[in-house]
Amino acid sequence: MYEDRIERAVALFKSGYNCSQSVVAAFADLYGFTFEQALRMSASFGAGIGRMRLTCGTACGLFQLLGLDLSAVEGADRATKAANYRLVQRYAERLRAINGSITCSELLGLTGREHTDPVPEARTETYYKKRPCPKLVETAARLFAEYLEEKQAGGEAAQNA
Repeated sequence: MYEDRIERAVALFKSGYNCSQSVVAAFADLYGFTFEQALRMSASFGAGIGRMRLTCGTACGLFQLLGLDLSAVEGADRATKAANYRLVQRYAERLRAINGSITCSELLGLTGREHTDPVPEARTETYYKKRPCPKLVETAARLFAEYLEEKQAGGEAAQNA
């Protein structure tokens, strides 16, 4: 049902958008956001949050989408906050199980701070050959698509959130 959105997320990454933008922009219109708004709200989370190689941008994008779908809009709404956090933790574990980590530096096999230069690398053929990022984008987009499908079917994601 959402295969076109998964493919769009990968295509966005391959066209130069960061990993988080690619995941968010493929689905944000479902929540009333324009493409530009989706890009802007997810821009800082690429390359492990601002290219600091912390939490993977695809995970951040997935978590943003989960928040768009299930979030407290009243400060005192502890139950919905807990439901969102539970959902994020569940999907963080799913990402870890599939990818081995949700930490950018670990996923890229980087050590030290030498890879935190804020200037992104040029997107060349070599770049794509050495990076698992397109597959990570696909995985995060697929997990969100599966979440939506399960929710629409009244499944566990919706009931246990």
